[in-house]
Amino acid sequence: MPDGRVVTQHRIEGGGLVAHVLSYGAVLQDLRLDGHEPPLVLGFESFPPYLTDSPYFGAIVGRCANRIGEGQFGIDGKPYQVDRNFNEQHHLHGGSVGVGKRNWVVEQVEADRITLRIDLADGEMGYPGNMTARCTYACLEDGVFDMRIEAETDAPTLCNFAHHSYWNLDGGVNTDDHVMQIDADRMTVVNDGFIPTGESRDVTGSRYDFRAERPIRDEAFIDHNLCLSNERQALRRIGSLRSLKSRVAMEMRSTEPGLQVYDAFKLSVKPNGLGGRVYGVNAGVALEPQVWPDAINHEGFPNAVLRPGETYKQHTQFAFSKG
Repeated sequence: MPDGRVVTQHRIEGGGLVAHVLSYGAVLQDLRLDGHEPPLVLGFESFPPYLTDSPYFGAIVGRCANRIGEGQFGIDGKPYQVDRNFNEQHHLHGGSVGVGKRNWVVEQVEADRITLRIDLADGEMGYPGNMTARCTYACLEDGVFDMRIEAETDAPTLCNFAHHSYWNLDGGVNTDDHVMQIDADRMTVVNDGFIPTGESRDVTGSRYDFRAERPIRDEAFIDHNLCLSNERQALRRIGSLRSLKSRVAMEMRSTEPGLQVYDAFKLSVKPNGLGGRVYGVNAGVALEPQVWPDAINHEGFPNAVLRPGETYKQHTQFAFSKG
């Protein structure tokens, strides 16, 4: 690694779950459920492919997840230009060297949990403010994989972290046998460059309406933010994913106001994944609780600015069961 620190792997377990976590990107490399042999997430057996071929498998992304149009925004009247790493025009997931592509410091490891820390300097990827963020993963009772992220800054800046695992609950080559339910009645409209237009639209009657459980499989792709609320909430249920083949179900709970759903319609990874699996189109689905994309540039979108003296807090859970 550029900073000279060795990337380490750590095993935690509890509540019927076993997780392997990498210090690089705070990556959830592997997650297993008792009584279900295949991994629940997409990932690689060894570390090197994460440097060259990973589409953010299992990583924490930020300091501002998702897209920022033209990589430009203003805070308190001061303009900022951040790294343009998405089609060389826009900003994505904190930039080309965002937190998902950095080696975190492992602060504490216990049998069922791990805490990692990342220190970000003022000006990195164009963001203002020195920021320190911590992520704690825990395997809790009743098959709950728990994630808490906290962050503080010494100057007003953007702060919007997201966990980027791709889920596959039956070990199949794709998610054709999966059904999903999301408690969202609106979605953010995007242009041809996947940048929000500033409009949030009612999902009723559209292919973005998952309020009733239905198959993910569709005639077209999805890489959109579904709007759960207008601001961060107390931890609550936001939706579920379920395989009809394996009967494994995952309930999602989060504090976040949005859920980015990406069905991996562009996925094509050269190295084999966990257990020698080949990852192609729709091999998993990324479900990323977060603030709505490009929120800083649209009036009425949830707040993504963190100020000195405040603490950013995200709490997200993925709860597994087998029927």
